[in-house]
Amino acid sequence: MLHTIENDRLTITVSDHGAELVSIYDKKNDREVLWQADPAFWKRHSPILFPNVGRHFGNHYRINEKEYPSGQHGFARDTEFSFSGNTGTSVAHTLCSSPETKENYPFDFELQITHVLEGNKVRVCWKVINTGKERMYFTIGGHPAFNVPVLADTEYSDYSLTFDGQESLDYLLIDMGSGTAVKDQVHKLELTDGTHALDEHMFDKDALIFDNWQIARAGIAMPDGTPYLELSCEGFPSFGIWSVPGAPFVCLEPWMGRCDDFQFKGTLEEKEYINTLDAGGIFEKSYSIQIF
Repeated sequence: MLHTIENDRLTITVSDHGAELVSIYDKKNDREVLWQADPAFWKRHSPILFPNVGRHFGNHYRINEKEYPSGQHGFARDTEFSFSGNTGTSVAHTLCSSPETKENYPFDFELQITHVLEGNKVRVCWKVINTGKERMYFTIGGHPAFNVPVLADTEYSDYSLTFDGQESLDYLLIDMGSGTAVKDQVHKLELTDGTHALDEHMFDKDALIFDNWQIARAGIAMPDGTPYLELSCEGFPSFGIWSVPGAPFVCLEPWMGRCDDFQFKGTLEEKEYINTLDAGGIFEKSYSIQIF
């Protein structure tokens, strides 16, 4: 089922399936901002990545001396959430652990996802509760895809990524065979006045991974340099930027943790950027999407 809320500026729609944001309609400019999941390129809009972002090396991980299978980006995005309520300005969903989730994630948890409409912003709120008796470990991330181009008679390469005014950013690429990060090869994204033009070959080797809290804000600029949208994610250690080569969208992905490093052989609790929750503990984090 779909749930819609709106104000004078935006209309947003959220699905029970994956608690996924499936539409951000910009009333002022009369256009859809969010990618509409054309399966010819990518069948999703803005999936929730939980309990893992990206892949574990070898598609499995170890915890408490036991090995568990793991799929890319976890199971939340493919699971039906319980609808928790529509206040008129927010839509809430909940997912609880079950015998099915414990087949590849052995922890008791409650995951609450709330989408809040605030003027020209959409705030995406995550709350993870450890409802079990053991310490739990997880990563969680956003994966919103935005339509590019959006103006008539413009092309993908006419648009630019925007950042906080840095001169450059360091990033990692993904080993295509394993889907994990090649940490010992650091690349540099050179910026001009804090911007970098989109290029059709930019994602030929999959996503660009930015670690070490480098990105607190990232956006997309129109061909004339005016802002199209901006994603704010203060305090997120990792950030991904991705698209399918040739596809008319780009993903800006705030991550609390990320995929394994290539050939990582440690246990889940030894993983870099892992989030830890003691029994009864609560984790809360949010990011926002501003439409101009």
